[in-house]
Amino acid sequence: MQQPAQEVMSTAEEQEKWLADAVALVQHNAFFMHRALDANNLRDALKYSAQMLSELRTSKLSPQKYYELYMRTFDELRMLEVFFKEESKRGRTNADLYELVQHAGNILPRLYLLCTVGSVYIKSKEAPAKDVLKDLVEMSRGVQHPIRGLFLRSYLSQISRDKLPDVGSEFEGEGGNVMDAVEFVLQNFTEMNKLWVRMQHQGPAREKEKREKERSELRELVGKNLHVLSQLEGVDLEMYKEVVLPRVLEQVVNCKDELAQYYLMDCIIQVFPDDFHLQTLETLLAACPQLQSTVDIKTVMSQLMERLSNYAASSPEVLPEFLQVEAFTKLSNAVVKVIEAQPDMPLVGAVSLHVALLTFILRVHIDRLDYVDQVLGGCVKKLEGKGKVKDNKATKQLVALLTAPLEKYNDVVTMLKLANYSKVMAHLDYETNKVMATVIIQSIMKNGTYITTADKVDALFELLRELIKDGEGLPAEEVDEEDFKEEQNLVARLVHMLVNPDPDEMFKILTTARKHFRQGGPRRLEYTLAPLVFSASKLVRSLQGREASEDSPVSLEKIFQFLHKTVEDLSMVPAPELALRLYLQCAEAASDCNMEPVAYEFFTQAFVIYEEEIADSKAQVTAIHLIIGTLQRTQVFGVENRDTLTHKATGYSAKLLKKPDQCRAVFACSHLFWVDDEGGVKDGERVLLCLKRALRIANAAQQMSSATRGSNGPITLFVEILNKYLYYYEKGNPQVTSNVIQGLLELIQTEMQSENTVQDPGVDAFFASTIRYIQYQKLKTDEVGERYAAIQT
Repeated sequence: MQQPAQEVMSTAEEQEKWLADAVALVQHNAFFMHRALDANNLRDALKYSAQMLSELRTSKLSPQKYYELYMRTFDELRMLEVFFKEESKRGRTNADLYELVQHAGNILPRLYLLCTVGSVYIKSKEAPAKDVLKDLVEMSRGVQHPIRGLFLRSYLSQISRDKLPDVGSEFEGEGGNVMDAVEFVLQNFTEMNKLWVRMQHQGPAREKEKREKERSELRELVGKNLHVLSQLEGVDLEMYKEVVLPRVLEQVVNCKDELAQYYLMDCIIQVFPDDFHLQTLETLLAACPQLQSTVDIKTVMSQLMERLSNYAASSPEVLPEFLQVEAFTKLSNAVVKVIEAQPDMPLVGAVSLHVALLTFILRVHIDRLDYVDQVLGGCVKKLEGKGKVKDNKATKQLVALLTAPLEKYNDVVTMLKLANYSKVMAHLDYETNKVMATVIIQSIMKNGTYITTADKVDALFELLRELIKDGEGLPAEEVDEEDFKEEQNLVARLVHMLVNPDPDEMFKILTTARKHFRQGGPRRLEYTLAPLVFSASKLVRSLQGREASEDSPVSLEKIFQFLHKTVEDLSMVPAPELALRLYLQCAEAASDCNMEPVAYEFFTQAFVIYEEEIADSKAQVTAIHLIIGTLQRTQVFGVENRDTLTHKATGYSAKLLKKPDQCRAVFACSHLFWVDDEGGVKDGERVLLCLKRALRIANAAQQMSSATRGSNGPITLFVEILNKYLYYYEKGNPQVTSNVIQGLLELIQTEMQSENTVQDPGVDAFFASTIRYIQYQKLKTDEVGERYAAIQT
């Protein structure tokens, strides 16, 4: 009779005390057993060994403590086994010993002794191994207490594993065949699994969590049987397919226990060979939908797919085999069935399965984009009607799903062929979508991927819409300005990766990009339109000098219309200073193409912006100098248009708020009337007028400064004007004479010696440097030296 199950006490102190008491009794009986063994007293040896083994009948110990007690008795049983071997040498048959130990009073000690003698019995070959093994595995059913039964059967498995009638084993033949070995292990496994599953029903419901933890600690006892099966030489693919796998899966499915199903499925995947899994994929996968809905099936299937993909990666020659067995189709169908069989599966689980399947494809069938898109499509189907995914774990898996092909192919163009990619991405929340869009752009930049058609640009910008368009994120006032700038600058850099050598297609690309950018709201246009202007200007340069083709729908006129409209859109921002710069950029491009009316229109728009929208004095100074510089480089204008524009420029220069700014802008205007290029304007009189006007403004500034605070600021202006005079004097402007320069030199020297002038080392150094330059030029023996000889320093 078995002892009634007692409730296992929970405190660590009690467990330690009970274990210590049990170990002490084991050691006590082991001592007397050793004395009997030394005296060759079989009767006493069996008596004390049975008493020692009786300690394993306890129900007080937790599985962990019971394991410690079991290991103590196991060591002693090895000594007893050696004694039994010696007994057979002294003339006692193993059959007699086998009968004798069955007289032990309690079933548990009796079966441990029976297994120990059985090991010797098989080894002696006095009886067929298959008969002894069958007898032992059948009689072990006598112990139905879960923990005691598990450890007994674990002992049986351990002492028999080197005595199975496997192919090539010394016990094959009369001892049986591999089928007998498989039957023994499967039977032992089945009974152990039943005991293990039954453990969950032992004790009160409130301790279920504790029992599950204890069961988890014992799982390897059951799993070792599968390991033994995998090590049998005679278990070939055919036997595995026809006998082993169906029997094991039958036990897994029928036990209906979450912990057992998860562990045993994982165990099957880990212990049996890769090629076995590949050839029995359908059978293994068919069990997955039949598992309990609480089983973490996504992890099980993910591990299977990872193992198969590792197998393919390590042995490329097996790839045809993957195609032959249609591995992807079977895995894909299994994923669908598992998701359907578990309607309550969390979204993260379903997405994780698709991530695992995609990872498998990218390692085994990397060239099959249709497979990749099929997996993404399966995920889209699961996400239908769910809108934006709010679960963080599921979102993380969606990002992994989207990132995997991006990292594998290193080519966004390849990804744009995936019709379902954007549909998956659409389910990401606003912030995560932006992060994913950023990753896509960074991939393009890192790998130097050029987007070469308008269709691809359209598809790409749909993926990037959360970065390009105003979405459902935070209100504008709550968005971090630095982050926003960084994102938009990244989008701006992307424009330069939209390239096609064919002008027609390139124009389509630019038009498509602008269409998307216009939907981005005023704040974004400041960043996104400028690179479009530069890209279109580059297209203008590429067409410069070409004759228009009747077959080509794009012309310079169309591109300049595009540029005009694009810059005009910046008025929505508003970004007047940027718009002015871009108008000037376009004007210069039109000039290079010899398109005077177009260039004039761009200058007109620049002046309109200057007049109406630039009010800050510093911005006005910068703008007028930009206008002057661009106009000076523009050679396309006839006399009338050029006079109009230069008149405007000089007029605005003289109207700047501060006198020093007026002065510098006016003498800068002198360059509009003297251009060194061949055929350039060389109007010495108007140059001189500008310089004189600048000098008058400098004088006025000097008088104002002297009257208020005393300053050397105007003297700096005089020195700057002197340098302009020297420039034109050197260039041969007949209106600029040595007398004029001499007078200006004397004026500067007088002002610097004035008592109202505050000494400034910087101004002194500037003037001294100018004097040194004049002296250096005078030393030259050419025409320049002769001209400078008239100037006295």
